[in-house]
Amino acid sequence: MRRTYRVSEGPVRLSLVVLVALIAATASVAAHDIPNQIVLNGFVKPEGRTLHFVARIPLIMLTGMDLPKKGPGYLELDRIDEGLQRSVAATAKEIGLYEDGIALQHSRAVARISLPSDRSFESYEAALASIEGPPLPGSESVFWNQGYFDVHYEYPIRSPDSEFALEFQVAPGLSGRLKMALRYLPPAGTIRAYEIHGGFGRLALDPRWHQAAWSFVVLGFNHILDGIDHLLFLLCLIVPFGLRQTWKLAAVVTSFTVAHSLTLIASALGLAPAGDWFPPVVEALIAVSILYMALENIVAMLGNRADDRILRWRWLVTGAFGLIHGFGFSFALKQDLQFAGDHLLVSLLSFNLGVELGQLLVLALVLPAAAVLFRNAAVRRFGVAILSAFLAHTAWHWALERAQALRFVDWSDAYADSRAGLIALAALPILLGGAAWLAARRLALQRRIGRRRPAE
Repeated sequence: MRRTYRVSEGPVRLSLVVLVALIAATASVAAHDIPNQIVLNGFVKPEGRTLHFVARIPLIMLTGMDLPKKGPGYLELDRIDEGLQRSVAATAKEIGLYEDGIALQHSRAVARISLPSDRSFESYEAALASIEGPPLPGSESVFWNQGYFDVHYEYPIRSPDSEFALEFQVAPGLSGRLKMALRYLPPAGTIRAYEIHGGFGRLALDPRWHQAAWSFVVLGFNHILDGIDHLLFLLCLIVPFGLRQTWKLAAVVTSFTVAHSLTLIASALGLAPAGDWFPPVVEALIAVSILYMALENIVAMLGNRADDRILRWRWLVTGAFGLIHGFGFSFALKQDLQFAGDHLLVSLLSFNLGVELGQLLVLALVLPAAAVLFRNAAVRRFGVAILSAFLAHTAWHWALERAQALRFVDWSDAYADSRAGLIALAALPILLGGAAWLAARRLALQRRIGRRRPAE
């Protein structure tokens, strides 16, 4: 006989239940160690006037439901109906479904206990058939924290083409150890696969372009403010300049955005190397970029060079380093691209727009502060040099630490990856051009010195 529940009574918050489960499991090491990661599975499928939500929750999360037990800790399946009903109510409380922004209330729910070996959640059809099928017999042995609680909810909806969202508020304090693998099956189109962490909040299951654009603008804005690497690079870039060069400097910062946009989009389209060797190389080069920019500031300030001469070629150097930082952005963005839906390009451009807005905010805050602190020309030169020396010291240690990680890289993947070769070919003209420019600069400087030297 199936366990069917139409009314949610006495909801218990799963976030509290998880905390109780962790304490209980930690105290019962002999029975079963707490897993390093708890994974929930779910399917959402609109069909006609009904929205189906099928979920699988590890039993470790239901400790506080007081499911009846027998013997050394096996579930008493013949007397489990009341505990299942409490679990149904708790799950509906912590995992909510929405239609066009309005919370849905389920009209029917079917639940069961499944064995640890059950593989029915590999597909929606198999999961639904398992839940709607006969329950486990009372003679089956399922330990209290080693099986699954499976549930199927039915929500009445107005249309299968509405905008649906899922709110995942389970145990926000365990976001690093709790996640949900969710698949959305729209009436038409491709299946959406998501991986969300505990306390994620509300997720648009099939986002419209404007929803995806706004979410990625916010993501890009927050990322540039949270990314210490990129903030230090930006600080090295702008700190030598005063307010009178604001628009020129904004163009230089924008060249950084344009450059990292190219490599970020290339990475999203699968054109960047995929080997394990690539991320540590990029991280090391990002540290080198900060070190270079800081050293250039020191040389410029102590050499008493005019700001305009620094700006003249800084956009080129910034653009070159921006290509490297773009790969760094792609590593952080990789997990979030799952929320782009069908709007990958819009999402990427929106992310870059958010990064640009974040950079302009930093520009608006740092430049006036620098103008106040370094009002005197002499103070400005030495102040910028000292600050840059501190940043160079930090970047130097980062570069050494990250270079150590390169010792453990399997370089055979790099040699075999054709995309690595394409990047090397693309970088070669930049390196050769940079070397030629430096040589030309040095030659021009020597000629100026020769013309100024008094005749002997």
